[in-house]
Amino acid sequence: MKAAIYFQPGKPEVLRYTDVPLPVCGPDDVLIRVEAIALEGGDVINRATAFPGAQGSIPGYSAAGTIIEVGARVKDRHPGQRVATLALEGSHAQYRVTPAQWSWVIPEGLDVVSASVIPVSFGTAAWALFSRLKIKAGDSVLIQGGAGGVGVAAIQLAKMQGARVLATLSGDARVSQLTKLGLDVALDYRQQDIVAEVKRLTNAAGVDGVLDLVGSTLEQSIACLREWGTVVLAGNAGGNARADLAALQQANQTISGLFWGRELAHQQARDSIDTLLVDARDKKFSVIIDREFPLQEVVQAHGYAEENRVLGRIILRP
Repeated sequence: MKAAIYFQPGKPEVLRYTDVPLPVCGPDDVLIRVEAIALEGGDVINRATAFPGAQGSIPGYSAAGTIIEVGARVKDRHPGQRVATLALEGSHAQYRVTPAQWSWVIPEGLDVVSASVIPVSFGTAAWALFSRLKIKAGDSVLIQGGAGGVGVAAIQLAKMQGARVLATLSGDARVSQLTKLGLDVALDYRQQDIVAEVKRLTNAAGVDGVLDLVGSTLEQSIACLREWGTVVLAGNAGGNARADLAALQQANQTISGLFWGRELAHQQARDSIDTLLVDARDKKFSVIIDREFPLQEVVQAHGYAEENRVLGRIILRP
C-alpha cells in the first residue's frame, strides 16, 4: 500500500510517500481502507519532534473509511461498515489498523470526511468543556487557539451550551466565519493585550474557564481566569507550557491537563464520540474543512498546516 512515512523528525520534507507493507490486523483490531484523513495538530507536532523507530513511522491520529477485516475477538464490527477511527499513529496511509474499541460506526447520512474530524477535534473539545470545565449556560469561556480544529469545535459546542465565547485568533476572514458559528468576542493575539482585554470584557473578574490549545499561553490563560476558575490544558501547538503557579494558588484556581488519547481508555469518553457523530449527522454543528490534499501531496499539506492561516481541519485523501 501507499503511505506517508518518516525516519527522523523535522520539517514536512522528511515525509516520504512510498510503498509499505499492509498492516496486520490483530485479534482485537479492525483493518480499514482509509477514505479520509483529518490532519491533526498532533500529527504535525509528532512529525516535527517525535523520533520514530528504526523502521520509520506513519504519522496520524484520525481517519475514516470502510472495514475490510476484523480481528478474531472482535464481535461488534464487521467488514463493510463505515467507521471513524483513532490511533496514536498510522492514519497517513491507504489502510490502517486500530483497536476495534477506537472505531465508531458512522451513522447513515454523515459523510466520511466530516466523520474523520469528529473523534479528535470534537471529542477533545466536548470532553474539555463539559467533563472538565463543566461549562453551563451563562458561563464565560476563553478558547486559546480558536481557529484550529479543536478550537472551531469548542466555539460551537460552548455556544450551544449557552456560554459567552471568547477566542484568540488572527485574520479578518477567520473572525468573520467563526462569528457566524457562535464566537462572541475575537481577540487578536498579535495586536491586543489579551489579559487586559479579557479583564475589561469581564469587569475585571476574568472568565469562568479557559481551554488552552496553545500551551505557551498557559501563564496568560491563568491571568485571564476568575477566582476558583479552571484552565484545561489540552494542546501545545505553540510550544511547551510554562507558568508561575503562585498566582493560581492564591486565587484558588485549577489547571487540568487533558490528553485525549489516554482519556479514551474510559468507556464514557468513547461513548461521547458516538453521540457527537449523530449530532454531526443532525447538523447540530458544522464541521469546517479548510482544504483537501491528495495523500501524495502530504509534504505540501503539512507545510500548509504550519502556515497559521488554517480554519478548521485539513483533509488528506489516499
